[in-house]
Amino acid sequence: MSDHIVTSFDDDLKDLARHISELGGLAERSVDLSVRALTKVDLVAARKIVEDDKRIDDLQREVEEKAVLTIARRQPMAQDLREVVAAIHIANDLERVGDLAKNTAKRVIAIGGQFQPQQFVHGVEHLSELALGQLKTVLDCYASRDLDQALAVWRQDNEIDALYTSLFRELLTYMMEDPRNISFCTHLLFCAKNIERIGDHATNIAETIYYVITGMALTDERPKKDNSSLTAVEYKEG
Repeated sequence: MSDHIVTSFDDDLKDLARHISELGGLAERSVDLSVRALTKVDLVAARKIVEDDKRIDDLQREVEEKAVLTIARRQPMAQDLREVVAAIHIANDLERVGDLAKNTAKRVIAIGGQFQPQQFVHGVEHLSELALGQLKTVLDCYASRDLDQALAVWRQDNEIDALYTSLFRELLTYMMEDPRNISFCTHLLFCAKNIERIGDHATNIAETIYYVITGMALTDERPKKDNSSLTAVEYKEG
């Protein structure tokens, strides 16, 4: 971000960037804790994640309100306007990441005392490590305006998709082998889909960074390798 003649405008942009940084940190932490709660079937931690999601929601609204107020006050143009609009888009993506972590925590609560073969969770852990790595990298790209690395995140989304598809098939196999696995594996499938969607939001942020820096939309077809049957319909979980 370049310096402006009106230094208060610089302060507005820096304030938005600080809020995005805080929001990103909260979203990352929520995802990490939700997966830990899943691996340990920690109901107390899961309920805390659900409760704490309100802070992410509140912060997203703060970013939106500050961005709208900045546009009204400063009437920015060109890259300045893109900076402000980008903050709104990224805050929305991060709020959705928080929701997906909350949904995973709700699944942990639903699992409760059910039959829980722990070896089934390892694939979900691996998937979350990859998605969280992508999310952290792209947030660093936003802070540093690193276009090349943001594009690398965008191109690597298919790795998360491929891993999710593999995990999807593995869990289906477990369910077919033993009916006792059906309930637990179904919950894991939804958790895995939540995490795969987090990778999609990281990719959205990469596209926003491209727009901020270049002034153009990234029009190339997004690489996808999710061949699971869950992609045949729009996935939604409240």
